[in-house]
Amino acid sequence: MSTPREPYNIFFLCTGNSARSILAESIVNRDCAGLLKAYSAGSHPKGEVHPAALKLLESMNYPTDGLRSKSWDEFEAEGAPVFDFIVSVCNKAAGEVCPIWPGMPIRSHWGIADPAAAEGASWEIDRAFAEAHRLLSNRIRLFASLPIEKLDDLSIKREMDAIGQTRDARQTA
Repeated sequence: MSTPREPYNIFFLCTGNSARSILAESIVNRDCAGLLKAYSAGSHPKGEVHPAALKLLESMNYPTDGLRSKSWDEFEAEGAPVFDFIVSVCNKAAGEVCPIWPGMPIRSHWGIADPAAAEGASWEIDRAFAEAHRLLSNRIRLFASLPIEKLDDLSIKREMDAIGQTRDARQTA
């Protein structure tokens, strides 16, 4: 009898760690519990989670307890989780030099427009956050459906990169 595998650790990076990476962390930890465990951080964290991100997550019954804007430096300390996958979700984080993480995690970029940069009426800001959530949720769903244990690292990287290019759940990776 085989022993159940611990969930894979996935790390979502964004510059500010106040919106997209926070949304991804919450989506994974609710929708992929048992398969994936998500963490998020930023290279230059804002110091607080964007209120519209929390509002959206709470309205959809996603966990928000413990969500906070934090630096990726926290994950360089001894005893920090070892990541299997690292996904940058904003263009600035994709171009930054990331720290070297132990365990040689598979990296990918899933660029999503920054809902925290949205301007206008409150409904326009809410719509930007809903769109970011939808795209992240679709991509996370596609990723979680991969037979990770049957694929080699190069195949997983190729699939992750293809998922990062999807715009809609109806498209395949």
